[in-house]
Amino acid sequence: MPDNSHSRTVVTARRIEANVPRSLRPFLALADFEPAARRHLPRQIYGYYAGAAETNAAHAGNSRALAALGLVPRVLVDTRARSTRHALFGQAYALPVGIAPMGLSGLATFEGDLALARAAAAEDALMVASATSLIPLERLAEEGGARWFQTYLPGEPERISRMVARVAAAGYETLVLTADVPVAANRENNARTGFSTPLKPSLRLFWDGITHPSWSLGTFARTLAGGMPRFENMDAFRGPTLLSRNAVRDIGARDGLDWSHLDLIRRSWRGKLVVKGILAPEDVAIARERGVDGVWISNHGGRQLDTAVAPMTVLREAVSEAGEMAVLIDGGFRRGTDVLKALALGADFVFVGRPFLFAAAVGGESGIRHAFGLLQAEVARNMAMLGVSGLDELQPVHVRAVG
Repeated sequence: MPDNSHSRTVVTARRIEANVPRSLRPFLALADFEPAARRHLPRQIYGYYAGAAETNAAHAGNSRALAALGLVPRVLVDTRARSTRHALFGQAYALPVGIAPMGLSGLATFEGDLALARAAAAEDALMVASATSLIPLERLAEEGGARWFQTYLPGEPERISRMVARVAAAGYETLVLTADVPVAANRENNARTGFSTPLKPSLRLFWDGITHPSWSLGTFARTLAGGMPRFENMDAFRGPTLLSRNAVRDIGARDGLDWSHLDLIRRSWRGKLVVKGILAPEDVAIARERGVDGVWISNHGGRQLDTAVAPMTVLREAVSEAGEMAVLIDGGFRRGTDVLKALALGADFVFVGRPFLFAAAVGGESGIRHAFGLLQAEVARNMAMLGVSGLDELQPVHVRAVG
């Protein structure tokens, strides 16, 4: 069978230049979407998406860790047959990059979670549905093709069992347990911008709606037409509305969640099981011993424990402890070179969050697809300059510390 990977690369580059909607052509890199999203979104919504915990040190550290690494290319290598395709848990994707789960994506664009899922499916990419989605997980699976679901769980066996059963019944293949949110983080930026959960109507919120009419009419009004949005996937039953005072109470005691609860999930969940939010190599080893299929190295985008180490700084240690488990990573990834660095150091897959959400705010499903196209073109181009035709050729020797 002929290898069409070279033609795929050429088609990708041509599509970005010629077949992208005119309004999206000025966006040349993932970072370009954020300033436009900041202008489009109300201050409270943008602040919630862009902000991190306390001093933002962990968030800033993610980018610094990637910048502290340089790539070492090999030359005079024929890379015409290069391909960006990559497999995870036996499923091949067009790019070794997926969309990380993000809360309240439905406030970025109308039915934002569904837009993310549909765009990923159209691009032959991976999207992880969020526990704090405003769209039921069943609909995300049926209409969006989502097959990965991320959950927050309290340390309550009955609630855990019911939620796992609900996710399985919806047809999901991979369950991601987020383990780094035992308590709500100290996000001072939310207080400064006026954002809260539950949302509290105020003159500031009203004024922001008036001064951002495109968002108010195109996203918020259309959403409200279907009823007050709810946290649809925090439990086995329908959750509270965005305005409900019970939103925090209904979360449950996440600080009671421990490894014994993971054992319960492993016994009842027949699909792939991933633990997200791990940074300590010791926890990678424990996850391996308890039959986990993958560990997701993450500091929650800097949104939980401030000054937590950047995932890239512990990646090599995590890989060495992982054994046969897949090692996934997120945190500050914005360019194709960032993705290649992580893969070279042993990561199996990279996840990106905020840039895809900002792309959704700017251009809906088309914006998300354009973001994927930009990143895929970068990875393909950089593979040629690095001297590799397949992503499995990447090795630690391709990376050097430069900081």
